[in-house]
Amino acid sequence: MRVLEEKEIVAKQIDPSKIMQVGTGFFASKTLLTAVNMELFTLLAQGEMPGREIQTKLRLHKRSLYDFLDALVALGFLNRTGLKDTSVYSNAPDTDLFLDKNKPSYIGGILEMASNRLYPFWNNLEEALKTGEPQNEAKNSDKPFFEILYSDQQRLNEFVNAMAGVQMGNFIAFADKFDFSNYKTLCDIGGAGGHLSAQVVLNNNNMSCISFDLPNVSTIARENVKRMSLSDRVTIEPGDIFADNFPKADVITMGNILHDWAIDEKKLLIQKAYNALPDSGVFVVIENIIDDDRRKNAFGLMMSLNMLIETEAGYDFSFADFINMVKETGFSETAIMPLTGSTSAAIAYK
Repeated sequence: MRVLEEKEIVAKQIDPSKIMQVGTGFFASKTLLTAVNMELFTLLAQGEMPGREIQTKLRLHKRSLYDFLDALVALGFLNRTGLKDTSVYSNAPDTDLFLDKNKPSYIGGILEMASNRLYPFWNNLEEALKTGEPQNEAKNSDKPFFEILYSDQQRLNEFVNAMAGVQMGNFIAFADKFDFSNYKTLCDIGGAGGHLSAQVVLNNNNMSCISFDLPNVSTIARENVKRMSLSDRVTIEPGDIFADNFPKADVITMGNILHDWAIDEKKLLIQKAYNALPDSGVFVVIENIIDDDRRKNAFGLMMSLNMLIETEAGYDFSFADFINMVKETGFSETAIMPLTGSTSAAIAYK
């Protein structure tokens, strides 16, 4: 009887809420993603607004209007005064800063892509785990994913905006935290929309940058840099990261590039970075670096699962993995710099 009572006590102390929260996590995810897709936060950036007016402007049905809006309140994305018919809604500070399309701090591009592309692809995670094959646009095609992606300008624009969204906070943090005082030039390999280069020159008057990516991506970057009036300090140089030599620079960066590829391609890109750097140069990788014990950075591990969904052989890696790769290439010292959330800058000194 006594043993039974102890087991009952233990059972009562074990809480299933974590299981339920994660298992139904797509409820909250899709609620936020839908609000971003409908540009609700951009609308409310104009000022607070009654629920009925939101309904009219977004063409919503009355049935679940307040369930939708109040769920966003409960999740912390909206503020509200009043209740139901008397309710008035406004953006929370973080959504106003990061999810208003009219602000340069907008990070919703990654959320738009998550809703429009990744959400349905992740429904096939079990198949991906059993087959080891991508589950995106390349699934039923004989062409590689990136070839398919780059052949469709609208899809490419969405992807480039998504990369800016997922990394903008990290680019800002890196540009502010890294000591650029001993350097003059930086080349961002796979620079996408040119945002890392822009943040570096905005925060460091001594720096000039090159954003290096394929020609149709470079067109997007050039427009972004021109819009920010930084064309005199950020050069957009088109090229292929595998076919072409990297431009020479004191600092070479890669943001969410290495995780796209298998180990041999990773090592090749690291070697090319090494070759392009001077003896005192620095190589920096900005990614969701997994903790060496593989227990803490859940987002980094799930991003590696996303590479299973998206690529032929890509995967995310730990700092210990990074050290092994760069030391094999010839880099002498390494360091890691936490940025925002689950992302870090893995640094190798030549």
